[in-house]
Amino acid sequence: MAFTRATGKHRRPSRMKRTTAQAAGVAALTTTGVLGTLAAPALADEPAAEQTGLLPVITIGDSVAEQIDAQAAAQQQAAAEAEAEKKAEAAAKKRAEERAKEAREAKERAAREAERKRLNTYVSPISGSYVSTGYRSGGALWSSGSHTGVDFHAASGTPVHAVGSGTVVEAGWGGAYGNQVVIKMNDGTYTQYGHLSSFAVSVGQTVTPGQQIALSGATGNVTGAHLHFEARTTAEYGTDIDPVAYLRSHGVGI
Repeated sequence: MAFTRATGKHRRPSRMKRTTAQAAGVAALTTTGVLGTLAAPALADEPAAEQTGLLPVITIGDSVAEQIDAQAAAQQQAAAEAEAEKKAEAAAKKRAEERAKEAREAKERAAREAERKRLNTYVSPISGSYVSTGYRSGGALWSSGSHTGVDFHAASGTPVHAVGSGTVVEAGWGGAYGNQVVIKMNDGTYTQYGHLSSFAVSVGQTVTPGQQIALSGATGNVTGAHLHFEARTTAEYGTDIDPVAYLRSHGVGI
């Protein structure tokens, strides 16, 4: 009696085909390192792997797959959090750099403004002194018949300062004025400092408010040591203006 082999839908799939399909999924997981230690305990209860001669066949349960998915999700979350932290640190560093730049620029602007104000200020030519002879005082001591400037009380050797910013146009002997310095101020006016014992500037040199330019003395036509100070509209004699009013108009208290 002949027997025929079952075929078609009544044929039971071989165990090799079932387990090979499961192995393909596990192999993909193990190559990414996701399976790790999670797979090991669960696989202990699974049937032993069949050897096909080509690929070890492994079967796993649903609980292991869920653990693998959870671990993969945790790794993705950790990676996302690390990236977010990195971006936050970069943004914080950029903000700090911007604040530092703004502070530096503000400091530089303040320094420039302070220097601008300093260069535009005026001071007295002799610190802590006073006017001993006023403007337009009369007498035989002056060739014009009156005083063309003011005298500041000062012992010989007292420091003399530029009253403001400008450029030296004369520095040397000035006849009756003795040793003198004449400065063209930045506002276009001129100031003169006479009867000096010595001077420390030269023609063409720029000076700033309060800069020491000379020492007071008694050179030229004088009866004693003092500083003769004039304000003029030009560098020439005879263009004098009231020096006290001139200084006061620039904020100097005399």
